[in-house]
Amino acid sequence: MHKFTRADLYTLEKYAEIRGEFRDKVMTHKKNRQLPIGPNATLYFEDALTMQYQIQEMLRVERIFEPKGIQEELDAYNPLIPDGTNWKATFMIEFDDEDERRQQLARLIDIESCVWMKIDKFDPVIPVADEDMDRTTEDKTSSVHFLRFELNKEMITALKRGASLSAGINHAAYQYTVDPVPDNLRRSLLNDLS
Repeated sequence: MHKFTRADLYTLEKYAEIRGEFRDKVMTHKKNRQLPIGPNATLYFEDALTMQYQIQEMLRVERIFEPKGIQEELDAYNPLIPDGTNWKATFMIEFDDEDERRQQLARLIDIESCVWMKIDKFDPVIPVADEDMDRTTEDKTSSVHFLRFELNKEMITALKRGASLSAGINHAAYQYTVDPVPDNLRRSLLNDLS
């Protein structure tokens, strides 16, 4: 899959001109890439478009225009673009109340290793979590994790032929299943696979 270089990005000036239209396009796209699992956890599946938006926004907000700074943003976000055999997602644990969030994050240690995606008759795919750094301590988990769901060739073929797709979390303190994954998301996730 395509990884971004400096040549793929808009200059700060050009991005300022097109930002509204580009943002609308990305927000519409993102609606087909979100999977709530229960009331307090969501997978936000990333792809080239969502990462281009993230990079462009970081460059804009931080006013980054020097090559070294741009490359640092590319190095940070390119790994979140699927490679053709996987799905990559930002996994967020969401509680509006700060006290409740703190308590729940203490109860949900290792939840990131309890998330799964399942294709038809195959075993569930447990993601590789937080490859860049550990986000869980002895006392709590983070409210944000980065997950990679690696699929084999047989799974990809089955999905392309219409196999069912489900997802869930099987943590002692948080157990929910989504079966089936909504069709709009399923179709969008197929685009991540080569």
